[in-house]
Amino acid sequence: MQAHYPFDFEREMGCTADELRSWLPGASGGRPIEWQDSGATIAIDEGRATLAWQTLEPRRIALITLPRLRVTIEARGVDEAAWQRFMKHFDLYTQRGGG
Repeated sequence: MQAHYPFDFEREMGCTADELRSWLPGASGGRPIEWQDSGATIAIDEGRATLAWQTLEPRRIALITLPRLRVTIEARGVDEAAWQRFMKHFDLYTQRGGG
């Protein structure tokens, strides 16, 4: 989890598009979601966060194959404090393994 989240950034996530879609209702804290083919827009108070994703080649480590997505996240019209809370919840919800 990051200490501070900019309003626009890109990250790589170790999941499939279907997994991310299934996580978004919980990761968004139950906020309204507008779905697109390779993305989603989430209402956050008076603003919105837009996520767009692209499937990347899987990462292969010996006999292990891990899925990868490039995810672009942009927030518009969202209060700084609300954005930081949203992203911390999003990261905790989508975190896999470790800890």
